[in-house]
Amino acid sequence: MKANKLFPIEKIASTLVLSACVGFIAPTTINANPVAEAASTVGLPDFTELVEKSGPAVVNIRTTEKVPAGQNGGIAGDDQMPEILRRFFGVPMPTPKQQPTPKNRKQAPQQQEEEVPRGIGSGFIISQDGYVLTNAHVVEGASEVYVKLTDKREFKAKVVGADRRTDIAVLKIDGNKLPRVTIGDSDKIKAGEWVIAIGSPFDLENTVTAGIISAKARDTGDFLRHIQTDVAVNPGNSGGPLINMRGEVIGVNSQIFSRSGGYMGISFAIPIDDAMSVVEQLKSIGKVVRGYLGVQHADVAKDVAESMNLPKGQGASVQRVMPGSPAEKAGIEAGDVIIKVNGAVIEKAVDLNRAIGDIKPGGKAIVTVWRRGGAKDIVVTVAEVEAEKTPAKTGKQKNESAANVFGLTVTDLTEVQKRDAHVNGGVILENVEGGAARAGLQAGDIIIRIGNSDIKDAKEFTAAIAKVDQKKQVLLLVKRGDVSQFVTVRPASQ
Repeated sequence: MKANKLFPIEKIASTLVLSACVGFIAPTTINANPVAEAASTVGLPDFTELVEKSGPAVVNIRTTEKVPAGQNGGIAGDDQMPEILRRFFGVPMPTPKQQPTPKNRKQAPQQQEEEVPRGIGSGFIISQDGYVLTNAHVVEGASEVYVKLTDKREFKAKVVGADRRTDIAVLKIDGNKLPRVTIGDSDKIKAGEWVIAIGSPFDLENTVTAGIISAKARDTGDFLRHIQTDVAVNPGNSGGPLINMRGEVIGVNSQIFSRSGGYMGISFAIPIDDAMSVVEQLKSIGKVVRGYLGVQHADVAKDVAESMNLPKGQGASVQRVMPGSPAEKAGIEAGDVIIKVNGAVIEKAVDLNRAIGDIKPGGKAIVTVWRRGGAKDIVVTVAEVEAEKTPAKTGKQKNESAANVFGLTVTDLTEVQKRDAHVNGGVILENVEGGAARAGLQAGDIIIRIGNSDIKDAKEFTAAIAKVDQKKQVLLLVKRGDVSQFVTVRPASQ
């Protein structure tokens, strides 16, 4: 990634004067009509009052990690980052790396620990008694979290709870009568309206940028649809607020689309309505409870829909029903296309995750499937989705859990699946989370190679993924439909 360059204004000014003096003398023009000049600014947005109102409630978040004393190291460059949706945790901090112990010196039985910087991000205060909203990836893996206000007060924060699927975390600092933001309604936003972002890009605290909403509900492959904007956000903005012209927070800045790791004109925010729903659960029970159906599914291609006499190419095609799952007990079959849940239309496969996830475990759901040319309603008793397993912060990962670092859950391909996919081996993605979801992978994708190693089955996959450096991105050759492409997946902590 090329470094940004700052040019002194004096140099720019002298260049302009020199160009004006070569060949001719440019006439000097004085605007004799200040009224006309003032009128030319009418209609342009003024963000000063918004910043004055909301700025004090936007905080800088820095995290640290405890490591054995004497460890140091660094992280590799990021010049080869692919064009994918990326989290932007903040300014990268050195990753501890074990130094070799000399042969003639014995290892101390108990090493002292030291606190080292891990990263920075943004957040905002949502209540006067000190609850702070930010992104889950900002605080993930941190030993300590510190919150700094614009008046330079700094607090050690407690992580009340974090939900990796929606990338929302709630912190608590000890304080009262603290400045807080006004929460808006993300359902009422419109494409084209002005918004601002406040945060700490590259640790430049309380930086304000502005733009417009580009799209209201952009599907990024994550659990939630996101607000797309052209507001400039960069590493360190993550977790900061997206604010409308009424001074209301309508989103939480969370992702960028980038080839280089920096801003390229497209950014994404979590809708505040969805974020606050997660906040309430994190505050009350410390986690988010979601419904579970138990199917492996994929989008329905247009030609497949036509062949099945579906009205249009919509729904979630059931590729596999998990043994003992609510779907199996209710009679859902592989080959069914789920087109509605409780009357709500399922346009894409990812919509099914969201629709079922919103149902309280133990509750009933009417799942409408398209089977053999007709619609059929099936009543399902929804179970609770298994809690996410957070990778350990330090130490070696066990082989069987190594794939969890990258958010990959796989299973063997059946002979029918191999035949249909025209492959001799590989594994099929059963579930994707974390880095795998951010890289755009989906359940039903087939992994046929890790790095330079071809994968025959799940056993070989487990052995191969355990050998890779779990602090760096891994290269996968993935097949979806008739297309195979290389995809790089970063670990959950990045």
